Amino acid sequence: MGIADPGAPVLAVTDVHKRYSTGTYALRGVSLQVRPGSVHGLLGSNGAGKSTLIKILCGAQPATSGSLAWQGTSVDWSTPAQALGAGLAAVHQHTPLVDSLTVLDNVFLGMREGLRWDAPRRREELAALCDRIGYPLDPDLPIAEMSVGGRQMVAIVQALARKPTLLLLDEPTAALSPHEREILFTVVRRLRDQGTAFVYVSHFLDEVMELTDHLTVLRDGRVVLDSPTAATDQESLVTAVVGERLARLEDSAPPVTRSCGETLLRVERLESPGRFGPVSLEVHAGEVVGFAGLLGSGRSELLQAVFGADKRARGQVALADSGPLRNTPRARVRAGLALVPEDRNRQGLLADWEIWRNESLPYLGRASYAGALPRERDERSAAEVSVRDLGIMTGSVETPVGELSGGNAQKVVFGKWLYGPARVILLDEPTAGVDVGAKVDILRLIRRQAELGRGVLIVSSEFEELRSVCDRILVLRRGRLVAELVSASTDLHEITAYASGLAGPRTA
Repeated sequence: MGIADPGAPVLAVTDVHKRYSTGTYALRGVSLQVRPGSVHGLLGSNGAGKSTLIKILCGAQPATSGSLAWQGTSVDWSTPAQALGAGLAAVHQHTPLVDSLTVLDNVFLGMREGLRWDAPRRREELAALCDRIGYPLDPDLPIAEMSVGGRQMVAIVQALARKPTLLLLDEPTAALSPHEREILFTVVRRLRDQGTAFVYVSHFLDEVMELTDHLTVLRDGRVVLDSPTAATDQESLVTAVVGERLARLEDSAPPVTRSCGETLLRVERLESPGRFGPVSLEVHAGEVVGFAGLLGSGRSELLQAVFGADKRARGQVALADSGPLRNTPRARVRAGLALVPEDRNRQGLLADWEIWRNESLPYLGRASYAGALPRERDERSAAEVSVRDLGIMTGSVETPVGELSGGNAQKVVFGKWLYGPARVILLDEPTAGVDVGAKVDILRLIRRQAELGRGVLIVSSEFEELRSVCDRILVLRRGRLVAELVSASTDLHEITAYASGLAGPRTA
């Protein structure tokens, strides 16, 4: 597609606001311009407004107010098909490829001309696209048989097949190997030099500094930095992304480093092919250790492997003086591990069941006659203790968990483990989807477990939460441990620098 006005931006966003029906403001007057033949970086921490802006640019959501101009002409796209037809293609984090179809079918999905499917011509076009980017693809391979990185490359080729004027890449390297990442960078530079414009969204600040020509940083729905990349240094970029929180968590000062007890958890050279590793670590009695990392760092995958939920994982996991544990959740729960998963609704709770039934699930044998016939009176009694101790807001332990608020439901997930023999608790995004008051309660609960002599290993996207509750923070980047930091002597800038690749590996 040609550009009508060579002097006009490919895309101009002017004073865009987005307010949801709940009253939440996602965007507050965002403006930016994307020039032809440029790579425009779009950055911001979780909740900054990037995802909302992307949906508006692609026609998936309307703006509450403000305007978009495409090649100098005002547009009001109401569907992604309209944006794609104009020349804006997007590769999202979770591209909806069709698993049952082949690579060839997916790349040209929706591009049938008339009633005839010209397979030989499409094969030639796919081969030309693969030659262009330097990444071979088997046209007959079903998508279901591909790696995550391979699927991402198919999504990129699918977008390029539309010959876009502007290509929006949303976290495109999160699932790519270093080799695939370099291929992508080469393709982006080559197409940029040929006049294609890019909006490049990434948490990896080193990539953004290397690849982009211009940067726009969002924070709390506002533009806080808009500058040529060459005029931006690393420190100012990190400051723009992290900023100062307007409302800090109560008691958010990092804990004074405690003298910890015996080693409760020992992980030695744990790895999972294509996901993370090898990683070695220890967690002591009375200690809270945090995993900090960005999208694609492998933090949640590592936690799942420690719990025994990754059958491909290799390495050793041991508790206290035990030998290496079998790689199953059952064996590790029996040894003293507990997991509060990221997706509590799908992995941590049965929404239709009452609080008391959910609370007793992990150790049902302990509340049963001969380990077989549940003693409902004991189950209800234990749940009532949990409701009282954890401050779960409910009228009765008979309440179905699906009727609770997010924060109270999360406390039920905690309660499942706290009154059993667990010695080490694994927490994956324990405050996700809860309000500020519930966050404070949960963080206090985590500290309390350490005071009782348990060990805690926690994953969180919120680095300030890790500083507020952890003794040590282990920073992961692309599946590798790159830094070990003492919470009391680090700050958000340092954690972000290591996680995003702006600082090299180090240990405490």
